Amino acid sequence: MFLFLLFGLTSIFAQEKPSIITADSLKSETIDPLRPAKAAFYSAILPGLGQIYNKKYWKLPLVYGAIGTSAYLYIDNQKNYKLYRDEYKNRLAGNPSSSASLARFDDSRLIAAQKGFQRNRDLSALFIVAFYALNIIDANIDAALSQFNVSEKLVFKPAINRNTIIAQNDFGVAVNYSF
Repeated sequence: MFLFLLFGLTSIFAQEKPSIITADSLKSETIDPLRPAKAAFYSAILPGLGQIYNKKYWKLPLVYGAIGTSAYLYIDNQKNYKLYRDEYKNRLAGNPSSSASLARFDDSRLIAAQKGFQRNRDLSALFIVAFYALNIIDANIDAALSQFNVSEKLVFKPAINRNTIIAQNDFGVAVNYSF
């Protein structure tokens, strides 16, 4: 009778095909292996869209602040670069200075300022690309990490043990883990 209950009432599915999207026993969400790729794709289309897909809305100001500041600095350095370049070209052509503030600079200072603004413009363009790529990488990693099991059943806790023996206090450290 025991064998009948053991083998008769249980069902064994040895040939069942595993599905790609499986339900995690400790979470109510399903594990989707394409979630990181979707988040990265959305962030590549529009910066910040992957963070919205991951429901990390607090990252939007960081994404747009970083890319927006870099874009502003690029535009400002480009404008100043053109201003100093045009002033230097006008001097070489023999035309009078159009700005009183630039008229006090000699040619070597105009060239040095022009090179400085050009360098800062190029660095700003590099930062725009770097923050754009960082936005995509962040969305991808955040989507991948959001599917990990972080329940209380997986614990790694340090603990301090205090044992009091007749006239002696003993202290010890223990590390407890369970899974």
